[in-house]
Amino acid sequence: MPIIIKTQAEIELMRKSGKILAEVLEQVCKLAKAGMSTFELDEFAEKFIIDHDAQPSFKGYSGFPATLCTSINEEIVHGIPNKNRILKEGDLLTIDCGVTYKGMITDAARSIGIGVISKEKQRLINTANKALSKAIDAIKPNIHLGVISRTIEDVITKEGFKVISDLTGHGVGRSLHEDPIVLNYYDGKPGPLLKVGMTLAIEPIFSAGTREMIELSDKWTLITDDHSCAVQAENTILITEDGCEILTI
Repeated sequence: MPIIIKTQAEIELMRKSGKILAEVLEQVCKLAKAGMSTFELDEFAEKFIIDHDAQPSFKGYSGFPATLCTSINEEIVHGIPNKNRILKEGDLLTIDCGVTYKGMITDAARSIGIGVISKEKQRLINTANKALSKAIDAIKPNIHLGVISRTIEDVITKEGFKVISDLTGHGVGRSLHEDPIVLNYYDGKPGPLLKVGMTLAIEPIFSAGTREMIELSDKWTLITDDHSCAVQAENTILITEDGCEILTI
């Protein structure tokens, strides 16, 4: 598939989508407390998005049943919100969400601690945010995508953590998943050149102890094979003439 360059009109719609997404994630992160179910967070997010004249991008996508992915501790991605999944003090929670506004989609994720968390969990969160920030700082037109992948990998591996190599970032906008794939490690290939008007979901995903994952019986939730904790941080960015713009803050 060809890499999609967005029109100015599409970019404006993605800015609106991204603003709604940033706001809903901020509110859900504030709401998430010990004793609350992930289903309650999902209900809040869906109502918030619909009340802002937008739609949840994940709900119904390939059959996914919810607005949010809520992944806890060893759950890497795609955790399904559930009334019986109650947040506990010390949990590491990743909240992933997509918003569709007038046909244009943005995608972002935040990882947070519930109450007081372990030093390792905090280090995972800090490293995810640093990897995402460093990758975004490196983005500008006419550099190869491999530079971004290498930047992400360098931050993660320096801390002794393991990239989950089968999970990647991606283009986003007209569809939830577009070309190009954004690897979180350098595979020795330069990758495509970044061009003004491209929009990418950059999302470091890694664990404390393993590169391998297992799919649970719900056919969605992916967990680490050694049950070590995993983390994700994500923003949708736009390539601009002088660098990039983060659409989901």
